[in-house]
Amino acid sequence: MIFDMDENKLKETVSAAVKTMKDGGVILYPTDTVWGIGCDASNAEAVAKVYDIKKRSDSKSLVLLACDMDMICRYVKEMPEMAVSLIEVNDKPMTIVYPDAITAPGYGLARNCVAEDSSVGIRIPLSDYCRRMVRSLGKPVVSTSANISGEPTPKCFADISETIKKAVDYIVCPELESESTGTSSSVIKVGVDGEIRIIRP
Repeated sequence: MIFDMDENKLKETVSAAVKTMKDGGVILYPTDTVWGIGCDASNAEAVAKVYDIKKRSDSKSLVLLACDMDMICRYVKEMPEMAVSLIEVNDKPMTIVYPDAITAPGYGLARNCVAEDSSVGIRIPLSDYCRRMVRSLGKPVVSTSANISGEPTPKCFADISETIKKAVDYIVCPELESESTGTSSSVIKVGVDGEIRIIRP
């Protein structure tokens, strides 16, 4: 997806979002689907803040964004061949749930952002801004919809509640929402042996 923004302004926005996350903060940002609440997915305290903002139980897992396949491979114990095939042919927002996340202290994901069975949902966003931001952070970024749990998912910045806006540490330029579809991604769970289960079409 392409958008029209001055390169210097884009770099400043990426830098500010990344600095916030490196400092343990939470950001509000447009993804390739809907607006998301995000943080460094390896920082358990920051992840806990996200759950608190959404008023959501931390027994549920969170979707993460990665900039490319190499990044995903660093955070899952085994990459199913079927997942690689799906990503290669995909042209729409698609989150894949991988079977076994790496949560080792110091170089893995925060344990509170993966499911109880150690699976984790990760998407490579079809958004230049998101990929730049994640690549600059050097780690996956949490991407959960910008709403209180149980309330409707906002389709655009104007739909996001003031409660959410005031709770985060940094809000990415709303101009970048031109890269968003306003619709949640499909979710596909892939097993090590290649079995597929469609969780959300």
